[in-house]
Amino acid sequence: MPATPTHSTLPGHRRLASLAAGCALLAAALAGAGPAGAATSANTPVPRTDPVTAAQALAAPGVPGANDWSCKPSPAHPRPVVLVHGTFAHGSVNWDTVAPALAGDGTCVFVLTYGAMPGVPVLRAIAPVADSAQQLSVFVDGVLAATGAGQVDIVGHSQGGGLMPRYYLKFDGGAAKVHTLVGLAPSNHGTTLDGLVTLAKSFPGALDLVGAACPACTDQVVGSDLLSRLNAGGDTLPGVTYWAIATRYDEVVTPYRTQFLSGPDVHDVTVQDLCPTNIPGHVLMAVDPVVLHEVRHALDPAHVGEADCWANLTG
Repeated sequence: MPATPTHSTLPGHRRLASLAAGCALLAAALAGAGPAGAATSANTPVPRTDPVTAAQALAAPGVPGANDWSCKPSPAHPRPVVLVHGTFAHGSVNWDTVAPALAGDGTCVFVLTYGAMPGVPVLRAIAPVADSAQQLSVFVDGVLAATGAGQVDIVGHSQGGGLMPRYYLKFDGGAAKVHTLVGLAPSNHGTTLDGLVTLAKSFPGALDLVGAACPACTDQVVGSDLLSRLNAGGDTLPGVTYWAIATRYDEVVTPYRTQFLSGPDVHDVTVQDLCPTNIPGHVLMAVDPVVLHEVRHALDPAHVGEADCWANLTG
């Protein structure tokens, strides 16, 4: 069989596609493109009297292909997908690549923005993880009510693919409502304060919050009380399939192998084992085409084969 082409054999404009997308994501975030309608404080309970209305209050606006509340799952894609952003980010820019791709596959896609703190503009996913998990619970209930589905799949980035949704699964009854959790660079076992500082440098004003007004940052530090409670008794819960997709070049959640999980129904994937010359960092995991392929594979393993570097970087 011929060797599979890699980044280095592709035309220059295709090799730069992932980087350009990542730069666009960061540029939007740095420009303060935070969703005005999604700034609900994590400390302000969202009314549950109408689950769909409550979920819509958390929905991130302007995400291509996402948050069509009339969408009904098809037999080919029976579960809606909820996309969960990472620390300091927000749903409106974190998922501009993944959301339209999954929607184009025929999947009902929903994106929320969570974890605001009173008096802090733009930056999200900084509230206590337990409060953010409650917002995710509200959002999932609304998605299920709107679509009529019995379960959702969750795809999350960083905090949104690691300890926060896992907290929801373990402590807020989410395990019965989630079929598959896919984490991109997930903070499953925490990170060092240095890692959080590295991430914060990408977002104006965020560095001032580390160790001050960012409870989620404290929750994610290795050895935190929340992480100890979350991981006590094992990483996983019965009935949920887990994927952890990591890059060796992650500069935020380090060492990168701490992102992986142990337990049944766990799939730990390193991007470079699929395509050795593909080197996304932490932020670029949300826009990388090889990662997108693995997301599709995780959501539909029977119909999506192993990653082909050439096909995924040109198709």
